[in-house]
Amino acid sequence: MNRRVVITGIGLITPIATGAKETWSGLIEGKSGIGEITRFDTSAFDTKIAGQVNDFQAEDFMPKKEAKRMEPFIRYGIGAARMALEDSGLVVDDSNRNRVGVFTGCGLGGLSMIEEATIVIKEKGPKRVTPFLIPLMIGNMAPGMISIHLGAKGPNSSVATACAAGTHAVGESFRIIQRGDADAMITGGVESVIAPTCVAGFSNMKALSTRNDEPEKASRPFERDRDGFVVGEGSGILVLETLENALERGAHIYAEVCGYGMSGDGYHMAHPAPGGEGAARCMQAAIDDAGITYDKIDYINAHGTSTELNDKYETEAIKTVFEGNTDSLAVSSTKSMTGHLLGAAGGIEAAFTALSIHEGIIPPTINFENPGEGCDLDYVPNIARKTNVEVAMSNSFGFGGTNASLIFKKIMAS
Repeated sequence: MNRRVVITGIGLITPIATGAKETWSGLIEGKSGIGEITRFDTSAFDTKIAGQVNDFQAEDFMPKKEAKRMEPFIRYGIGAARMALEDSGLVVDDSNRNRVGVFTGCGLGGLSMIEEATIVIKEKGPKRVTPFLIPLMIGNMAPGMISIHLGAKGPNSSVATACAAGTHAVGESFRIIQRGDADAMITGGVESVIAPTCVAGFSNMKALSTRNDEPEKASRPFERDRDGFVVGEGSGILVLETLENALERGAHIYAEVCGYGMSGDGYHMAHPAPGGEGAARCMQAAIDDAGITYDKIDYINAHGTSTELNDKYETEAIKTVFEGNTDSLAVSSTKSMTGHLLGAAGGIEAAFTALSIHEGIIPPTINFENPGEGCDLDYVPNIARKTNVEVAMSNSFGFGGTNASLIFKKIMAS
């Protein structure tokens, strides 16, 4: 069995806005969601900026008492999943709930809750730690709670593959539907770790931007003056289902998922393999899986983190896969506006890639003034580009050398 799989629903909670339409509108306008960190005192930190979610009201999606108890990454997941399901028009009831699953990616889970529990133990003793600590800090509680809230009882899982987690989740959901283990999957990425330990850890790796005086200009993928990435938070959730089911119920279809590739660098815990060797194999695997040739791809939503090595090596990987024939290829990094949502990045970027196909607009790479060394592709600088996009790719590459790529195409039912 090798069933065709399409996207019929999108839910987004990002530093730009809450809601798919609102986020997409801001993205196309080149709006930055980066600002000053307000979650904790940053006076002792070199990095004082992040992509925070500021307009999300959890009680719009769940009871206030329940929302107060949950970690933000779970709240974001439930909110985005509800929006995606409503957008899809798919009704989950007794007739299909065992065939509708949930699969999300998350990098670090309830990091803030761990921080708080550590302080409680130190100051008040272990008996004062909340009994909800373990259930609510683990990454797989996001798909668990989404399942509980939406009544979806099909395959349920979570993956923790760092910055590739959201893309892996969408890809594995694609596979689950392809092989007939479910008819629909609620899938994507969740993350919320704008917390002292996260910022301190990445900062001490020299991975974060310190452009604190100009937050909106801090994330500058592929640009000469980039000085690191900006951490972000949020959730991007898609509803995937069989083409047959979508057509039967007259669903609105954004794009078809047609290819999924994975690879491992086998090189370094934090640095990408020289020349983007692992990334190139990953992209090629997705192309092969889709049954197309590289010249069919119009647009790549790049991993594009705004770090020196990623941007250079991803560029090299793309040129390797495309055999140097990149004149007609558009590449952009939406992280220039959202920051890097870590485990949630692949979810929101899969949504952005599908929307690029559906809307015929490629979002820009903002803050692009001068190309970085070795960064010589068409990065759609600063202004969104209206153009027909038939086939597009989304890349995510994570610490540990774990890579994932997805390919989407404009829907053709025949």
